[in-house]
Amino acid sequence: MGVGKSTVGRLLAEHLGLGYRDTDDDIVTEQGRAIAEIFVDEGEAAFRAIEKRAVHTALAEHEGVLALGGGAVLDADTRALLTGQRVVYLSMDVEEAVKRTGLNAARPLLAVNPRKQWRELMEARRHLYEEIATIVVPTDGRTPEEVTRQTLEALELKQA
Repeated sequence: MGVGKSTVGRLLAEHLGLGYRDTDDDIVTEQGRAIAEIFVDEGEAAFRAIEKRAVHTALAEHEGVLALGGGAVLDADTRALLTGQRVVYLSMDVEEAVKRTGLNAARPLLAVNPRKQWRELMEARRHLYEEIATIVVPTDGRTPEEVTRQTLEALELKQA
């Protein structure tokens, strides 16, 4: 959350001459409401089922840069589909998250005690991100352009 996946994703797509797609945007368009509303109205389990379908559809249809929501990796089937793909994990620490989002935005999983919940989410997810990542790019204190440049360089090295 707030790591810059949309901004960096668009920059990567532009640099590579590819299309850009974000599964969170797909979900909002398909459902006709914000993700926070889905969480409130239907709960996390229902949202995760919607998210899983959106990710699987996007992976089947889209050949450009694809940004996934932070919880997409929780699903084992989704992780299996990402195996063998070039996956970039944009990382940051809680202090950077506070600077970027204030941890007070409409983020349903951070509604109460955001710092503690952010840390718990990262402890639960970090190993999953690292499991599927081709590369890990720290974003702390860096501009989107710097993150994009490092991502491109790291991906090129992984292909060599």
